[in-house]
Amino acid sequence: MRDFKKTALASVFALVLGFTAAPVIVPDAATVASAALAEDGSPQVVFDFKSGKMPEGLYAAHGYTNGSMFNVNWYRDNVTFHNGKVQLHIDHDFDSKNDRPYSGAEIRTEGFYGYGRYETRMKPFQNPGTVASFFTYTGQWEPNPDPWDEIDIEFLGKDTTKVQFNYWHNGVGEHELLYDLGFDASEDFHTYAFEWHKDRIVWYVDGKEVHRVTKDLPQTKMRIMANVWAGIGVDEWLRPFNDSNLPLSAEYEYIKYTQSAD
Repeated sequence: MRDFKKTALASVFALVLGFTAAPVIVPDAATVASAALAEDGSPQVVFDFKSGKMPEGLYAAHGYTNGSMFNVNWYRDNVTFHNGKVQLHIDHDFDSKNDRPYSGAEIRTEGFYGYGRYETRMKPFQNPGTVASFFTYTGQWEPNPDPWDEIDIEFLGKDTTKVQFNYWHNGVGEHELLYDLGFDASEDFHTYAFEWHKDRIVWYVDGKEVHRVTKDLPQTKMRIMANVWAGIGVDEWLRPFNDSNLPLSAEYEYIKYTQSAD
């Protein structure tokens, strides 16, 4: 017999991702992202890591790097699962054929998401010269190139008592704000989120609004992403990278998206 609850959840999942396909049955695999409705009835997708595997709809970057300031190559082996969480690691890159001496980790959604609330519960690491992040992004490297739009939550390893918020629209950024958390984020898990609307972006820490912007906002659907990396040529921003403590690991309990009515 068809499980109509699973069919309904699959329909919600398709709606959130912007699909128009007919409803399908969600398989019983524990690795499927949880699609449901939020308390207010909004479509919601939750990627959790309790199964010890990558949830369907997420994948790990592998075999390449990003821009010149990223002194790492991405490897799927730098993404691990333990105690119901996902760990993203920075370590040495022992492949002598590569031009970057370190390895990093990046996970990203297969789908693109629009206006709504983006949330994670995470614990970054403390180490100069590094970044641990949760963000949305689209840009020129996509199969169908978009304008560079991005919304960031970034922990600079030089000082994890602060978090940096930033955003980009059509390749224009430099909207950074360093927010003093009042605690060391590397010591425990906390909830970090932002809400993206047509007329504003609002960032939250543990459910409290801490920053809001209203000008030159992103307009393009984006992937949800998280990564950890060591920098090069950005010492003024990150401080010189200290590799004496490798490997470094940031942990994430879940990633959640709730669609808004915008």
